[in-house]
Amino acid sequence: MSGNPEQKYDEVVRGRKSIRGYLDKPVSRELIEEVLGLAMRSPSSMNTQPYHFHVITGEPLDKIRKGNTERILAGEPDSREFRRGEPFAGVHRERQIEVAKQLFAEMGIERDDKEARQDWVLRGFRQFDAPVCVIVTYDRELGTSDDTAFDCGAATTALVNAAWSRGLGCVINSQGIMQSPVVREHAGIPDDQVIMKAVAMGWPDPDFPANAVYTHRKEPSDAMRFVGFD
Repeated sequence: MSGNPEQKYDEVVRGRKSIRGYLDKPVSRELIEEVLGLAMRSPSSMNTQPYHFHVITGEPLDKIRKGNTERILAGEPDSREFRRGEPFAGVHRERQIEVAKQLFAEMGIERDDKEARQDWVLRGFRQFDAPVCVIVTYDRELGTSDDTAFDCGAATTALVNAAWSRGLGCVINSQGIMQSPVVREHAGIPDDQVIMKAVAMGWPDPDFPANAVYTHRKEPSDAMRFVGFD
């Protein structure tokens, strides 16, 4: 790849490694509205309903992909607006590494293949080349409440489940909103909302190797504790 971030982006998009994980098939506005309507039936604290969904496709989404990728390749620092917290450690870090190993194995990406590994990371900034991106935001005035993040998470999970029930595939991610000025500009997000997450959405390609990955889950007994049962 060349040293210029814009040229690098163009090379990645044109190159063999930009094979999409989604079918080249549009997702209708009517279907997205149906899915979002189902997601918005999720509960929220005292019915505050703090969430907003900005649905992006076409040229605006391409501008977000390009801006995200070029800024990352140029070394621009992360400017995401929702708290990330400390890096994972211990068992949580182990699980993060394990899913990466699963994905790289399915994609045939070797440990020393730096170019392929970088391309995999860049997919996130391109919203995984999905035809639709849903940017999840919440009302800034509620930003000091932990209930707000919980409520947005519940709605986002409901969104993914509703989409899956209609045959759509989704990836909840933070890479697509790490360059928040790019996202805010091209998605037209007002200043009174905080950008929280992105959800890539489209018709999954059954022949894309990574789409066959089922992440390892911890044993139910490790997460459940029952009190007062006979």
